[in-house]
Amino acid sequence: MTTLDDNLWEKCRTKIRNEISEESYNTWFQPINFDSITETKLILSVPNTFYKDCLEQNYLDIINSSLNSFTQSSIQTYFRLENNSSNHPKQETPKLKNEKEEHSISFTACSTINPKYNFENFVVGSSNQFAHAAARSVADNPKVTYNPLFVYGGVGLGKTHLLHAMGNAILKTNPQTKVRYLSAESFTVDLIESLKQDDMRNFRSRYRPLDVLFVDDIQFLAGKERTQEEFFYTFNALHQMHKQVILSSDSYPKDLSRVEERLRSRFEAGLVADIEPPDLETKIAIIYKKAEAHDKQIPANVATFIASNIKTNVRELEGLLLRVIAYASFTRRIIDLKLTKEVLAEFICDVNKNFNIATIMAAVAHHFEIKVSDIKSKKRTRNISVPRQIAMYLCRTKTKLSLPEIGRQFGGKDHTTVIFANKKISKNINKNNDLKKVINIIVSDIESGKTIKNIVKKNE
Repeated sequence: MTTLDDNLWEKCRTKIRNEISEESYNTWFQPINFDSITETKLILSVPNTFYKDCLEQNYLDIINSSLNSFTQSSIQTYFRLENNSSNHPKQETPKLKNEKEEHSISFTACSTINPKYNFENFVVGSSNQFAHAAARSVADNPKVTYNPLFVYGGVGLGKTHLLHAMGNAILKTNPQTKVRYLSAESFTVDLIESLKQDDMRNFRSRYRPLDVLFVDDIQFLAGKERTQEEFFYTFNALHQMHKQVILSSDSYPKDLSRVEERLRSRFEAGLVADIEPPDLETKIAIIYKKAEAHDKQIPANVATFIASNIKTNVRELEGLLLRVIAYASFTRRIIDLKLTKEVLAEFICDVNKNFNIATIMAAVAHHFEIKVSDIKSKKRTRNISVPRQIAMYLCRTKTKLSLPEIGRQFGGKDHTTVIFANKKISKNINKNNDLKKVINIIVSDIESGKTIKNIVKKNE
Protein backbone atom coordinates (compact mmCIF):
# COMPACT_ATOMS: atom_id res chain seq x y z
CA MET A 1 0.00 0.00 0.00
CA THR A 2 1.21 3.48 -0.82
CA THR A 3 2.51 5.49 2.16
CA LEU A 4 -0.16 7.81 3.54
CA ASP A 5 1.56 11.18 3.22
CA ASP A 6 1.58 14.21 0.94
CA ASN A 7 3.45 12.16 -1.66
CA LEU A 8 0.23 10.19 -2.20
CA TRP A 9 -1.62 13.40 -3.04
CA GLU A 10 1.07 14.34 -5.57
CA LYS A 11 0.62 10.97 -7.27
CA CYS A 12 -3.12 11.55 -7.38
CA ARG A 13 -2.63 14.99 -8.92
CA THR A 14 -0.42 13.50 -11.62
CA LYS A 15 -3.03 10.87 -12.40
CA ILE A 16 -5.85 13.43 -12.50
CA ARG A 17 -3.81 15.70 -14.75
CA ASN A 18 -3.84 12.98 -17.41
CA GLU A 19 -7.61 12.69 -17.26
CA ILE A 20 -8.79 16.31 -17.48
CA SER A 21 -7.90 19.29 -19.65
CA GLU A 22 -4.73 21.21 -18.86
CA GLU A 23 -6.74 24.39 -18.27
CA SER A 24 -9.07 22.61 -15.82
CA TYR A 25 -6.09 21.19 -13.95
CA ASN A 26 -4.28 24.54 -13.74
CA THR A 27 -7.42 26.34 -12.63
CA TRP A 28 -8.79 23.96 -10.01
CA PHE A 29 -5.93 21.71 -8.87
CA GLN A 30 -2.83 23.89 -8.85
CA PRO A 31 -4.14 26.07 -5.97
CA ILE A 32 -4.94 23.03 -3.79
CA ASN A 33 -2.61 22.42 -0.84
CA PHE A 34 -2.18 19.16 1.03
CA ASP A 35 -3.29 19.39 4.66
CA SER A 36 -3.36 15.92 6.23
CA ILE A 37 -4.29 12.29 5.62
CA THR A 38 -5.43 9.33 7.72
CA GLU A 39 -6.54 5.80 6.88
CA THR A 40 -10.03 7.09 6.03
CA LYS A 41 -9.76 10.80 5.31
CA LEU A 42 -7.76 13.16 3.09
CA ILE A 43 -8.01 16.85 3.92
CA LEU A 44 -7.03 19.43 1.31
CA SER A 45 -6.99 23.19 1.78
CA VAL A 46 -8.43 25.51 -0.87
CA PRO A 47 -8.34 29.30 -1.24
CA ASN A 48 -12.05 30.10 -0.84
CA THR A 49 -15.62 28.79 -0.88
CA PHE A 50 -15.85 29.17 -4.66
CA TYR A 51 -13.07 26.59 -5.09
CA LYS A 52 -14.58 24.35 -2.43
CA ASP A 53 -18.05 24.32 -4.01
CA CYS A 54 -16.74 23.75 -7.53
CA LEU A 55 -14.44 20.90 -6.50
CA GLU A 56 -17.19 19.20 -4.50
CA GLN A 57 -19.69 19.50 -7.34
CA ASN A 58 -17.46 18.56 -10.27
CA TYR A 59 -14.27 16.81 -9.21
CA LEU A 60 -14.83 14.98 -5.92
CA ASP A 61 -15.55 11.62 -7.57
CA ILE A 62 -12.47 11.70 -9.77
CA ILE A 63 -10.29 12.70 -6.77
CA ASN A 64 -11.61 9.86 -4.61
CA SER A 65 -11.34 7.39 -7.49
CA SER A 66 -7.73 8.38 -8.14
CA LEU A 67 -6.92 8.22 -4.44
CA ASN A 68 -8.41 4.76 -4.00
CA SER A 69 -6.57 3.41 -7.05
CA PHE A 70 -3.30 3.94 -5.16
CA THR A 71 -4.39 2.81 -1.71
CA GLN A 72 -6.84 0.02 -2.62
CA SER A 73 -8.93 1.26 0.29
CA SER A 74 -11.73 3.74 0.76
CA ILE A 75 -10.44 7.20 1.64
CA GLN A 76 -12.81 10.16 1.41
CA THR A 77 -11.69 13.68 0.49
CA TYR A 78 -12.68 16.81 2.41
CA PHE A 79 -11.85 20.45 1.77
CA ARG A 80 -11.13 23.20 4.27
CA LEU A 81 -10.66 26.89 3.62
CA GLU A 82 -7.14 28.23 3.95
CA ASN A 83 -6.29 30.77 6.59
CA ASN A 84 -4.31 33.87 5.76
CA SER A 85 -0.98 32.51 6.97
CA SER A 86 2.24 33.19 5.16
CA ASN A 87 2.39 29.58 4.03
CA HIS A 88 -0.86 29.93 2.11
CA PRO A 89 -1.28 33.45 0.80
CA LYS A 90 -4.83 34.48 0.06
CA GLN A 91 -6.01 33.85 -3.48
CA GLU A 92 -8.90 35.48 -5.22
CA THR A 93 -11.45 33.76 -7.44
CA PRO A 94 -9.43 31.98 -10.15
CA LYS A 95 -8.17 33.95 -13.12
CA LEU A 96 -7.72 31.73 -16.14
CA LYS A 97 -5.02 31.99 -18.74
CA ASN A 98 -5.63 34.72 -21.33
CA GLU A 99 -8.08 36.61 -19.10
CA LYS A 100 -7.40 40.28 -18.50
CA GLU A 101 -8.17 42.53 -15.56
CA GLU A 102 -9.67 45.36 -17.60
CA HIS A 103 -13.29 45.22 -18.76
CA SER A 104 -12.56 45.88 -22.41
CA ILE A 105 -11.86 42.88 -24.59
CA SER A 106 -9.20 42.68 -27.27
CA PHE A 107 -10.32 40.89 -30.41
CA THR A 108 -6.85 40.05 -31.66
CA ALA A 109 -5.76 36.55 -32.59
CA CYS A 110 -3.00 36.46 -30.01
CA SER A 111 -5.35 37.17 -27.10
CA THR A 112 -7.64 34.18 -27.51
CA ILE A 113 -6.67 31.96 -30.45
CA ASN A 114 -3.54 29.82 -30.20
CA PRO A 115 -1.54 30.26 -33.44
CA LYS A 116 0.17 26.86 -33.15
CA TYR A 117 -3.07 25.02 -33.89
CA ASN A 118 -4.14 25.06 -37.54
CA PHE A 119 -5.66 22.79 -40.15
CA GLU A 120 -2.27 22.07 -41.70
CA ASN A 121 -0.96 20.28 -38.61
CA PHE A 122 -4.23 18.49 -37.81
CA VAL A 123 -3.97 14.83 -38.83
CA VAL A 124 -7.18 13.62 -40.48
CA GLY A 125 -8.30 10.00 -40.19
CA SER A 126 -11.51 8.00 -40.26
CA SER A 127 -12.14 8.87 -36.60
CA ASN A 128 -12.27 12.65 -37.14
CA GLN A 129 -12.92 13.08 -40.87
CA PHE A 130 -16.49 14.33 -40.50
CA ALA A 131 -15.65 16.80 -37.72
CA HIS A 132 -12.68 18.11 -39.72
CA ALA A 133 -14.83 18.63 -42.84
CA ALA A 134 -17.48 20.45 -40.81
CA ALA A 135 -14.84 22.67 -39.18
CA ARG A 136 -13.35 23.50 -42.58
CA SER A 137 -16.78 24.42 -43.95
CA VAL A 138 -17.55 26.72 -41.00
CA ALA A 139 -14.11 28.36 -41.18
CA ASP A 140 -14.64 29.09 -44.88
CA ASN A 141 -18.18 30.43 -44.45
CA PRO A 142 -18.91 31.40 -40.85
CA LYS A 143 -22.56 32.30 -40.13
CA VAL A 144 -23.59 30.72 -43.45
CA THR A 145 -23.16 26.95 -43.22
CA TYR A 146 -23.72 25.46 -39.76
CA ASN A 147 -24.67 27.52 -36.73
CA PRO A 148 -24.04 26.43 -34.10
CA LEU A 149 -21.34 23.85 -34.75
CA PHE A 150 -21.11 21.38 -31.87
CA VAL A 151 -18.03 19.13 -31.74
CA TYR A 152 -17.94 16.35 -29.17
CA GLY A 153 -15.57 13.52 -28.22
CA GLY A 154 -13.34 12.16 -25.47
CA VAL A 155 -10.46 13.88 -23.73
CA GLY A 156 -7.38 14.64 -25.83
CA LEU A 157 -8.82 13.70 -29.23
CA GLY A 158 -8.38 17.09 -30.95
CA LYS A 159 -11.52 19.13 -30.22
CA THR A 160 -9.57 22.12 -28.93
CA HIS A 161 -7.15 21.87 -31.87
CA LEU A 162 -10.08 22.10 -34.30
CA LEU A 163 -11.58 25.11 -32.53
CA HIS A 164 -8.32 27.04 -32.65
CA ALA A 165 -7.73 25.95 -36.27
CA MET A 166 -11.10 27.44 -37.22
CA GLY A 167 -10.25 30.64 -35.39
CA ASN A 168 -6.91 30.98 -37.15
CA ALA A 169 -8.46 30.30 -40.56
CA ILE A 170 -11.23 32.86 -39.99
CA LEU A 171 -8.76 35.51 -38.83
CA LYS A 172 -6.43 34.79 -41.75
CA THR A 173 -9.28 35.49 -44.17
CA ASN A 174 -10.47 38.57 -42.29
CA PRO A 175 -8.17 39.87 -39.50
CA GLN A 176 -10.87 42.34 -38.41
CA THR A 177 -13.26 39.59 -37.37
CA LYS A 178 -14.18 39.83 -33.70
CA VAL A 179 -13.29 36.38 -32.39
CA ARG A 180 -13.07 35.03 -28.87
CA TYR A 181 -12.12 31.57 -27.67
CA LEU A 182 -12.64 30.58 -24.03
CA SER A 183 -13.59 27.57 -21.96
CA ALA A 184 -16.92 27.23 -20.19
CA GLU A 185 -14.90 27.55 -16.97
CA SER A 186 -13.62 30.95 -18.10
CA PHE A 187 -17.16 32.03 -18.93
CA THR A 188 -18.29 30.96 -15.45
CA VAL A 189 -15.46 32.77 -13.69
CA ASP A 190 -16.05 35.90 -15.79
CA LEU A 191 -19.73 35.84 -14.83
CA ILE A 192 -18.99 35.37 -11.12
CA GLU A 193 -16.53 38.26 -11.10
CA SER A 194 -19.06 40.47 -12.89
CA LEU A 195 -21.80 39.56 -10.42
CA LYS A 196 -19.49 40.29 -7.48
CA GLN A 197 -18.71 43.70 -8.94
CA ASP A 198 -22.34 44.35 -9.97
CA ASP A 199 -21.03 44.87 -13.49
CA MET A 200 -23.25 42.77 -15.77
CA ARG A 201 -23.47 45.53 -18.34
CA ASN A 202 -19.75 45.26 -19.09
CA PHE A 203 -19.95 41.48 -18.97
CA ARG A 204 -22.51 41.45 -21.76
CA SER A 205 -20.57 44.02 -23.75
CA ARG A 206 -17.65 41.58 -23.88
CA TYR A 207 -19.72 38.95 -25.75
CA ARG A 208 -22.58 40.56 -27.67
CA PRO A 209 -20.34 42.43 -30.21
CA LEU A 210 -18.51 39.21 -31.21
CA ASP A 211 -18.65 37.81 -34.74
CA VAL A 212 -17.48 34.34 -33.67
CA LEU A 213 -17.64 32.82 -30.18
CA PHE A 214 -15.80 29.57 -29.37
CA VAL A 215 -16.67 27.86 -26.07
CA ASP A 216 -14.65 24.77 -25.15
CA ASP A 217 -15.78 22.05 -22.71
CA ILE A 218 -19.37 23.25 -22.56
CA GLN A 219 -20.21 20.35 -20.21
CA PHE A 220 -18.69 22.42 -17.42
CA LEU A 221 -21.95 24.43 -17.33
CA ALA A 222 -23.68 21.39 -15.80
CA GLY A 223 -25.52 22.26 -12.59
CA LYS A 224 -24.68 25.98 -12.76
CA GLU A 225 -28.14 27.47 -13.19
CA ARG A 226 -27.14 31.14 -13.17
CA THR A 227 -24.31 30.55 -15.66
CA GLN A 228 -26.58 28.51 -17.94
CA GLU A 229 -29.17 31.28 -17.88
CA GLU A 230 -26.63 33.93 -18.90
CA PHE A 231 -25.10 31.69 -21.55
CA PHE A 232 -28.59 31.06 -22.94
CA TYR A 233 -29.12 34.82 -23.39
CA THR A 234 -25.63 35.25 -24.86
CA PHE A 235 -26.19 32.38 -27.29
CA ASN A 236 -29.59 33.73 -28.36
CA ALA A 237 -28.27 37.26 -28.86
CA LEU A 238 -25.42 36.09 -31.09
CA HIS A 239 -27.54 33.57 -33.00
CA GLN A 240 -30.31 36.08 -33.71
CA MET A 241 -27.72 38.49 -35.11
CA HIS A 242 -26.42 35.66 -37.34
CA LYS A 243 -23.11 35.49 -35.51
CA GLN A 244 -21.26 32.17 -35.44
CA VAL A 245 -21.22 30.03 -32.29
CA ILE A 246 -18.88 27.01 -32.05
CA LEU A 247 -18.96 24.66 -29.08
CA SER A 248 -17.12 21.56 -27.89
CA SER A 249 -18.04 18.95 -25.30
CA ASP A 250 -17.18 15.47 -24.09
CA SER A 251 -20.77 14.31 -24.70
CA TYR A 252 -23.54 14.51 -27.29
CA PRO A 253 -25.90 17.43 -26.49
CA LYS A 254 -28.81 15.30 -25.28
CA ASP A 255 -26.44 13.38 -22.97
CA LEU A 256 -25.28 16.50 -21.12
CA SER A 257 -26.56 15.88 -17.62
CA ARG A 258 -27.76 18.82 -15.50
CA VAL A 259 -27.84 21.11 -18.53
CA GLU A 260 -31.18 22.79 -19.25
CA GLU A 261 -33.31 21.34 -22.04
CA ARG A 262 -33.60 24.71 -23.76
CA LEU A 263 -29.80 24.86 -24.10
CA ARG A 264 -29.45 21.26 -25.25
CA SER A 265 -32.13 21.76 -27.91
CA ARG A 266 -30.27 24.81 -29.27
CA PHE A 267 -26.99 22.88 -29.38
CA GLU A 268 -28.69 20.16 -31.44
CA ALA A 269 -30.29 22.69 -33.79
CA GLY A 270 -27.04 23.16 -35.71
CA LEU A 271 -24.54 20.55 -36.87
CA VAL A 272 -23.28 18.00 -34.34
CA ALA A 273 -19.97 16.32 -35.26
CA ASP A 274 -18.17 13.69 -33.24
CA ILE A 275 -14.50 12.74 -32.89
CA GLU A 276 -13.71 9.11 -32.07
CA PRO A 277 -10.41 7.71 -30.73
CA PRO A 278 -7.95 7.38 -33.63
CA ASP A 279 -7.21 4.03 -35.23
CA LEU A 280 -3.67 2.64 -35.43
CA GLU A 281 -2.89 4.17 -38.81
CA THR A 282 -4.03 7.63 -37.72
CA LYS A 283 -1.99 7.41 -34.50
CA ILE A 284 1.12 6.51 -36.50
CA ALA A 285 0.48 9.48 -38.82
CA ILE A 286 0.09 11.74 -35.77
CA ILE A 287 3.42 10.53 -34.39
CA TYR A 288 5.18 11.29 -37.68
CA LYS A 289 3.56 14.75 -37.83
CA LYS A 290 4.51 15.61 -34.23
CA ALA A 291 8.06 14.35 -34.73
CA GLU A 292 8.37 16.43 -37.88
CA ALA A 293 7.32 19.51 -35.91
CA HIS A 294 10.36 18.87 -33.67
CA ASP A 295 12.68 18.25 -36.65
CA LYS A 296 13.07 14.58 -35.76
CA GLN A 297 12.90 11.41 -37.81
CA ILE A 298 11.10 8.52 -36.13
CA PRO A 299 11.75 4.94 -37.36
CA ALA A 300 8.67 3.06 -38.51
CA ASN A 301 9.01 0.36 -35.84
CA VAL A 302 9.20 3.03 -33.11
CA ALA A 303 6.08 4.83 -34.39
CA THR A 304 4.20 1.53 -34.60
CA PHE A 305 5.30 0.48 -31.10
CA ILE A 306 4.14 3.75 -29.51
CA ALA A 307 0.85 3.82 -31.44
CA SER A 308 0.08 0.18 -30.59
CA ASN A 309 0.72 0.53 -26.88
CA ILE A 310 -0.76 3.94 -26.05
CA LYS A 311 -4.51 3.42 -25.90
CA THR A 312 -5.77 6.62 -24.32
CA ASN A 313 -5.67 9.79 -26.40
CA VAL A 314 -3.71 11.97 -28.81
CA ARG A 315 -2.51 14.28 -26.05
CA GLU A 316 -0.80 11.46 -24.17
CA LEU A 317 0.55 10.11 -27.45
CA GLU A 318 2.28 13.44 -28.11
CA GLY A 319 3.52 13.72 -24.53
CA LEU A 320 5.19 10.32 -24.56
CA LEU A 321 6.72 10.95 -27.98
CA LEU A 322 8.27 14.15 -26.60
CA ARG A 323 9.56 12.15 -23.64
CA VAL A 324 11.39 9.80 -26.03
CA ILE A 325 12.78 12.69 -28.06
CA ALA A 326 13.96 14.54 -24.95
CA TYR A 327 15.58 11.44 -23.43
CA ALA A 328 17.42 10.70 -26.67
CA SER A 329 18.66 14.29 -26.79
CA PHE A 330 19.81 14.36 -23.15
CA THR A 331 21.64 11.03 -23.40
CA ARG A 332 22.90 11.65 -26.95
CA ARG A 333 21.46 8.37 -28.17
CA ILE A 334 19.65 7.65 -31.40
CA ILE A 335 15.92 7.07 -31.32
CA ASP A 336 15.39 3.36 -31.84
CA LEU A 337 13.07 0.65 -30.54
CA LYS A 338 15.37 -0.32 -27.66
CA LEU A 339 15.54 3.23 -26.33
CA THR A 340 11.79 3.73 -26.79
CA LYS A 341 10.93 0.61 -24.80
CA GLU A 342 13.35 1.69 -22.09
CA VAL A 343 11.90 5.19 -21.79
CA LEU A 344 8.24 4.17 -21.95
CA ALA A 345 8.41 0.99 -19.87
CA GLU A 346 6.26 2.39 -17.05
CA PHE A 347 3.69 3.86 -19.44
CA ILE A 348 2.93 0.86 -21.63
CA CYS A 349 -0.61 -0.28 -21.04
CA ASP A 350 -0.23 -3.75 -19.62
CA VAL A 351 2.55 -6.17 -18.83
CA ASN A 352 0.06 -8.95 -19.49
CA LYS A 353 -1.24 -8.24 -23.00
CA ASN A 354 -4.29 -10.40 -22.32
CA PHE A 355 -5.89 -7.48 -20.51
CA ASN A 356 -8.06 -5.40 -22.82
CA ILE A 357 -11.73 -4.47 -22.87
CA ALA A 358 -12.73 -7.44 -25.06
CA THR A 359 -11.07 -10.08 -22.86
CA ILE A 360 -12.27 -8.46 -19.63
CA MET A 361 -15.89 -8.26 -20.81
CA ALA A 362 -15.77 -11.80 -22.16
CA ALA A 363 -14.26 -13.26 -18.97
CA VAL A 364 -16.77 -11.44 -16.74
CA ALA A 365 -19.69 -12.51 -18.94
CA HIS A 366 -18.44 -16.11 -18.92
CA HIS A 367 -18.09 -16.19 -15.14
CA PHE A 368 -21.59 -14.81 -14.51
CA GLU A 369 -23.13 -16.81 -17.37
CA ILE A 370 -24.49 -13.75 -19.18
CA LYS A 371 -23.81 -12.24 -22.60
CA VAL A 372 -21.32 -9.48 -23.40
CA SER A 373 -24.25 -7.64 -25.00
CA ASP A 374 -25.94 -7.65 -21.57
CA ILE A 375 -22.91 -5.89 -20.05
CA LYS A 376 -23.08 -3.23 -22.77
CA SER A 377 -26.85 -2.83 -22.48
CA LYS A 378 -28.88 -0.42 -20.39
CA LYS A 379 -30.29 -3.19 -18.19
CA ARG A 380 -30.09 -2.29 -14.49
CA THR A 381 -31.08 -5.56 -12.84
CA ARG A 382 -28.60 -6.71 -10.21
CA ASN A 383 -27.52 -9.81 -12.17
CA ILE A 384 -26.33 -7.45 -14.94
CA SER A 385 -25.31 -4.27 -13.07
CA VAL A 386 -22.87 -6.03 -10.70
CA PRO A 387 -20.93 -7.82 -13.48
CA ARG A 388 -20.90 -4.55 -15.44
CA GLN A 389 -19.37 -2.72 -12.46
CA ILE A 390 -16.77 -5.45 -12.01
CA ALA A 391 -15.87 -5.26 -15.70
CA MET A 392 -15.54 -1.46 -15.50
CA TYR A 393 -13.39 -1.80 -12.38
CA LEU A 394 -11.05 -4.25 -14.13
CA CYS A 395 -10.84 -2.04 -17.23
CA ARG A 396 -9.96 0.90 -14.99
CA THR A 397 -7.34 -0.95 -12.91
CA LYS A 398 -5.86 -3.31 -15.51
CA THR A 399 -5.63 -1.02 -18.54
CA LYS A 400 -4.62 2.59 -19.12
CA LEU A 401 -7.76 3.47 -21.04
CA SER A 402 -9.32 6.82 -20.20
CA LEU A 403 -12.65 7.10 -18.37
CA PRO A 404 -14.56 8.36 -21.45
CA GLU A 405 -13.10 5.58 -23.64
CA ILE A 406 -14.13 2.88 -21.15
CA GLY A 407 -17.61 4.39 -20.98
CA ARG A 408 -17.95 4.38 -24.76
CA GLN A 409 -16.97 0.71 -24.95
CA PHE A 410 -19.70 -0.14 -22.44
CA GLY A 411 -22.51 0.97 -24.73
CA GLY A 412 -21.87 4.69 -24.59
CA LYS A 413 -21.95 5.10 -20.82
CA ASP A 414 -20.88 8.44 -19.30
CA HIS A 415 -17.45 8.60 -17.63
CA THR A 416 -19.16 9.30 -14.30
CA THR A 417 -20.71 5.83 -14.49
CA VAL A 418 -17.22 4.35 -14.76
CA ILE A 419 -16.05 6.43 -11.79
CA PHE A 420 -19.01 5.21 -9.71
CA ALA A 421 -18.41 1.55 -10.63
CA ASN A 422 -14.69 1.75 -9.86
CA LYS A 423 -15.39 3.52 -6.57
CA LYS A 424 -18.01 0.99 -5.49
CA ILE A 425 -15.95 -2.12 -6.28
CA SER A 426 -12.78 -0.57 -4.80
CA LYS A 427 -14.68 0.15 -1.60
CA ASN A 428 -16.20 -3.31 -1.27
CA ILE A 429 -13.43 -5.61 -2.52
CA ASN A 430 -11.59 -5.69 0.81
CA LYS A 431 -14.78 -5.99 2.84
CA ASN A 432 -16.52 -8.67 0.81
CA ASN A 433 -14.53 -11.91 0.54
CA ASP A 434 -16.93 -13.39 -2.02
CA LEU A 435 -16.49 -10.37 -4.28
CA LYS A 436 -12.72 -10.51 -3.88
CA LYS A 437 -12.72 -14.22 -4.73
CA VAL A 438 -14.80 -13.66 -7.88
CA ILE A 439 -12.50 -10.91 -9.13
CA ASN A 440 -9.41 -13.02 -8.42
CA ILE A 441 -10.89 -15.90 -10.43
CA ILE A 442 -11.66 -13.63 -13.39
CA VAL A 443 -8.20 -12.05 -13.27
CA SER A 444 -6.60 -15.50 -13.09
CA ASP A 445 -8.59 -16.64 -16.14
CA ILE A 446 -7.41 -13.65 -18.12
CA GLU A 447 -3.80 -13.88 -16.96
CA SER A 448 -3.52 -17.55 -17.81
CA GLY A 449 -4.31 -16.90 -21.45
CA LYS A 450 -5.10 -20.60 -21.87
CA THR A 451 -8.86 -20.38 -21.79
CA ILE A 452 -9.41 -16.74 -22.57
CA LYS A 453 -9.31 -17.18 -26.36
CA ASN A 454 -12.08 -19.76 -26.15
CA ILE A 455 -14.06 -17.49 -23.84
CA VAL A 456 -13.76 -14.51 -26.20
CA LYS A 457 -14.64 -16.66 -29.22
CA LYS A 458 -17.68 -18.06 -27.41
CA ASN A 459 -18.94 -14.59 -26.54
CA GLU A 460 -18.39 -13.03 -29.95
